[in-house]
Amino acid sequence: MSEQRPTITPYPDGPLLVRGDIDLRTADGEPIERRRRTVALCRCGLSTIKPFCDGTHKAAGFRTDD
Repeated sequence: MSEQRPTITPYPDGPLLVRGDIDLRTADGEPIERRRRTVALCRCGLSTIKPFCDGTHKAAGFRTDD
């Protein structure tokens, strides 16, 4: 991956969009495989493919604070 600085963008009522070269790890420190340079991380807690977003937040009516 490139030397570009990673970014994390919280989308209103949706996931965290992570762009760039970062290592994702579980709470136990185990690496999480990334297959894409940009990934969406679940914030609603309802995704069936955690830690990644599967769009469940839309049907569940998940809302974030402004």
